[in-house]
Amino acid sequence: MNTEHKKRRALEGVRILDFTWVVAGPVATRILADQGAEVIKIERRDSLDLGSRRGGFTGNLFRGKESTVINMSDPRGREIARKLVAISDVVIDNFSARVMRNWGMDYESLTQIKPDIIAVSMSGFGHTGPQKDYVSYGPTLQALSGYTLLMRHEGKAPAGWGYSYADMSGGYSGALAVLMALWYRRRTGQGQFVDLSQFETISSVMGPALLNIMANGATIAPFGNQSQEAPAAPHGVYRCAGEDRWCAITIFTEDEWQAFCRVLENPVWVSDARFSTLAHRLQHQAVLDGHVEEWTRNHTPEEVMTRLQHVGVTAGLVANGADMNRDPQLRARGYWAQVQTPEGDNVTLDGPPIKLSATQGAVAAPGPFLGEQTETVLRRLLNYTDADIAHLKAERVVAGNAEVVAERQAQS
Repeated sequence: MNTEHKKRRALEGVRILDFTWVVAGPVATRILADQGAEVIKIERRDSLDLGSRRGGFTGNLFRGKESTVINMSDPRGREIARKLVAISDVVIDNFSARVMRNWGMDYESLTQIKPDIIAVSMSGFGHTGPQKDYVSYGPTLQALSGYTLLMRHEGKAPAGWGYSYADMSGGYSGALAVLMALWYRRRTGQGQFVDLSQFETISSVMGPALLNIMANGATIAPFGNQSQEAPAAPHGVYRCAGEDRWCAITIFTEDEWQAFCRVLENPVWVSDARFSTLAHRLQHQAVLDGHVEEWTRNHTPEEVMTRLQHVGVTAGLVANGADMNRDPQLRARGYWAQVQTPEGDNVTLDGPPIKLSATQGAVAAPGPFLGEQTETVLRRLLNYTDADIAHLKAERVVAGNAEVVAERQAQS
């Protein structure tokens, strides 16, 4: 791939007015920003920062975007937003269905400003149905869709997910929706309204559990760490040496079992009749798991994985953040992006997972400080003068980062 291709990005020339917040919406626009779209965020002066704005959690979500602080409760703020709509390709939000309507920025109103505008609403439940005005978050949607019930051991309470899978599902679906609408407009010249229900995006990836309900009227019981494919024992995640370190092990065949026993140097318990066949091992899996963990606790997950893989037994460490940072595959593909900040520091961000041969995509910039580009967006795109901007700041219609910082310091 030549240097010129590395610099090119597929969505250059597309401007997105981004009203999204928290996680799902910012995930969608982050994908588009990595591929070259100009993403202008509309934020409140009291917007939360979930970690550092340059890097960390918020920096990863907002990277490559421009942050403007506009007071949408003020008619003058809404007028600025409408002016930005007139020069944008896409308007996207992940509020409940009523918010944009209350601002006079529902799809019908937006088309009065720009007839071919694409409006993407990533609401929790969509714009129709009895729950259309409900507010939701990822963990709520996971519980409603049935995912949380599956994330548990038999007889135990639902455990939930370590991170909000529903937000990622909604975010990737949102990015795909933007691309579909842009392609349609390219062919027809017509924009459209995209009504995305995050509840439906997470429900659609329930897989066998959803199919079983539809076909058989039955709810799948939680599997815990048992094999959901072919019968396997041992099959699970086993504690290893070190703090909160684990390794996953799966044994399907008798040959794999014998190889496993040899690695363990055939301790006395492997000759127990309860473990003589796969059927017996499945019947006594809890006892078997206890014996396996007696061995794994004395070894690091890397050692367990390496020794078992060497003899053909499927095993893999359960990675934590440090493992991912040093993962040779991720490093070989340049997954971790080193991005320089305006302050001269470097932050590490996770890069685009999709590499196009002609338009590779890249993290263009770190996350912006809150309101960092307010003045430049107003000047560059709307031709506001310094006097105009100063007046709007004084009236608290807009704010730059300096104003936000000063206010927060005064409050602390």
